[in-house]
Amino acid sequence: MCGIVGYTGPNQTLDVLMGGLGRLEYRGYDSAGVAVVDETGELVVRKRSGKLVRLRESLAEEPITAGNTGIGHTRWATHGGPTDLNAHPHLGDEGKLALIHNGIVENFAQLRAELEADGYEFASETDTEVVAVLLGREVARVGSLEPAFRAVGRRLGGTFPLLAMHRDAPGTVVGARPHSPLVVGLGEGENFMGSDVAAFVEFTRRAVAIGEDRIAVITPEGVRVTDFEGTPEEFEEYEVAWDAGAADKGGWPSFMAKEITEQPDAVGNTARGRITDGHVVLDELAGLGDEVLQGIDRIIIIACGTASYAGVVGKYAIEQWARVPVEVELSHEFRYRNPILTPRTLLISVSQSGETMDTLMAVKYAVAQGVRTLSICNTQSATIPRESDAALYTHAGPEVAVASTKAFVAQITALYLFGLHLGRVRGSLDSAAEVAAVAQFERLPEAMAEAVATHEQVKQLAHWMADTRSVLFLGRHVGFPVALEGALKLKEIAYIHAEGFAAGELKHGPIALIDHGQPVFVLVPSPRTPPLTHALQGRLEHSRDPRARRPRDRDRGEGRHLGAALRRRRDPSAARGRVL
Repeated sequence: MCGIVGYTGPNQTLDVLMGGLGRLEYRGYDSAGVAVVDETGELVVRKRSGKLVRLRESLAEEPITAGNTGIGHTRWATHGGPTDLNAHPHLGDEGKLALIHNGIVENFAQLRAELEADGYEFASETDTEVVAVLLGREVARVGSLEPAFRAVGRRLGGTFPLLAMHRDAPGTVVGARPHSPLVVGLGEGENFMGSDVAAFVEFTRRAVAIGEDRIAVITPEGVRVTDFEGTPEEFEEYEVAWDAGAADKGGWPSFMAKEITEQPDAVGNTARGRITDGHVVLDELAGLGDEVLQGIDRIIIIACGTASYAGVVGKYAIEQWARVPVEVELSHEFRYRNPILTPRTLLISVSQSGETMDTLMAVKYAVAQGVRTLSICNTQSATIPRESDAALYTHAGPEVAVASTKAFVAQITALYLFGLHLGRVRGSLDSAAEVAAVAQFERLPEAMAEAVATHEQVKQLAHWMADTRSVLFLGRHVGFPVALEGALKLKEIAYIHAEGFAAGELKHGPIALIDHGQPVFVLVPSPRTPPLTHALQGRLEHSRDPRARRPRDRDRGEGRHLGAALRRRRDPSAARGRVL
């Protein structure tokens, strides 16, 4: 994924672009670049590989006096490595056109071969330059950027939100949106475009979500949206619910550190306004109606990665409170196996962004089969909620860190709220049990704040584990999906191999992995509270004895190995416990 931003208006164009790229850098930090029409009317491009700071340094060394039009890009490399030449923007029409791109153009090789046969040469290895050259050729043929954009857009395959500008059309930025998100920001005498609202939220909180297969044109005077045939489209504006400060580090060393501390607020804000007099009432589900909810005989939760683990936690809650069978499936597998769906099936999608392509396609598949759909999402006016019958928004605020933290707990919160609401509507949850569950739920943010406050102990543990090669996570009941999430986090953040297991499975093979020095996190439900609302406690068993790691005799058989593993765990000289 990449970050894109466009601007046209009277403000300092470079300040707008660089501010937007700073808030979008989480989307890609392999390279960054900008294109502007300068005060002389010439198109100027500046781009550098590496993090955004290198582009800032370049602009400080060789300043550009920008006019009123510009586009900017921060890249996560796909086609072509992270080099200066592969960085965006790319040029077309003899350097008069600049283009940036988020996504992948699947048929770029065929298009490149066509252009090379016509005598065009390429400076980069990217699919994006192919589109820039193709668009430049079309502009030269038809004489205008917008109709050329429509013609080229119809020829491209894949996911390719594009922004382009032309030296001969100052004050105009054109964007196209097939599949991946594109958002317009509405200002006074100025307008913006970006891959998400973080691109422009510093300057305006008025936004428009551009639909699939649509083209948007911004000028200082207004915004125009059409389909790829040029037919005008109506659009609705909405207000962004958070300000620019929510997308800044706020003094924290990283966005992840900041967002970990925001987890209690994410839970509290998601529940706020949805609990009244000890009851959960979700007005957002009016589009489904109580009659539909009462008739549901099966629920399928679809999601990817972290969101799928939140879905498994939600499965336990919904089944317990609403007494409806729940399945959790990976979005990218769902539509390929011809799933059994009926009018009494409810499909719940879980996605932080609301733009996850695999999840979106699964939702569309379900809708085509006549299935009712509910979206749990953190992003206003995203595509998946708009494609669904109803949407239950989490209120975690922007999640900038790539590895999800607060969105995960907010998604679980939303699923718990849905489970309690559904149990009440269906009459499967008696009032006393509901009141007790809600009371525990309302105390959850405070309990989470206590857990977050243990960061110094966790920091010490992290230093001890820095050289660890592999970690196991074990959990039972809701501890199991949390164990899976813990393993995922360690893999994607620390690049340490980790596996999550249901605790009961340990004795069915995985115990063979236990050796001296092997870190094992055990997620244990509290015996004092119901498992759905328990405080999770991790225990680490390890050995500090450098002599502990010895080659195993693999010919001794499973029984002897199991016995040895258990003896090691009982030996206080070989293993010490640590509580998180």
